[in-house]
Amino acid sequence: MTTHLPAASAQVSPRGRPRDASRDRALMDATLAELQRHGYSGLTTASVAKRAGVSTATLYRRWRSKQDLVVGAAQAWAENLGPDHDTGSLEEDLGALLHDKALALEGPSGRLLRAVLGEAAHNRALADVLFDAFVLPLQDRVFALLERAVARGEIPPVEDPLVVAEMVIGPMVSHTFLVPEREADTPAPGRDIATRLLPYLLRALGHRRP
Repeated sequence: MTTHLPAASAQVSPRGRPRDASRDRALMDATLAELQRHGYSGLTTASVAKRAGVSTATLYRRWRSKQDLVVGAAQAWAENLGPDHDTGSLEEDLGALLHDKALALEGPSGRLLRAVLGEAAHNRALADVLFDAFVLPLQDRVFALLERAVARGEIPPVEDPLVVAEMVIGPMVSHTFLVPEREADTPAPGRDIATRLLPYLLRALGHRRP
């Protein structure tokens, strides 16, 4: 079930002239850059505003606090896994999902996760937003492709689809964030593990071509 943000985390309603969308993006980019450089504890709203080239008053008209700012950044960089196309094959559906997940982890959403996962361990509001923005989209796509595969007769009914989703998430996140950085000429870790993980998942699901 999706957890709704508390009212205190909502963005401030704009007054007067319409908000400038370019400033919103500049602030989100600046927040991500400051998180990467200083982490959550070292980030300040003043440093974000300075990097974005706006006043702190402009920032506070949009977000009331540092936490709200980071929550806004998480929502702005929410996982974009791409469209869930039915290819007619579990192997291709699952391979596409793993590839999309790898690309997401290598992009801004992955950099944001790396910067705030530690804070989320003891910040419930931030943890809820990260779950809604990064975990639920992947879970929903896994559930959909499993249902299609069962209907096609490629796999037997899945007793616990949530475990399958966690089998997708866990190895890719740990391989991307916990394995030491590779040399510049080696494959991106997310796409590397995606390719290697696919056959194991298919075997675990009892995959058989119809």
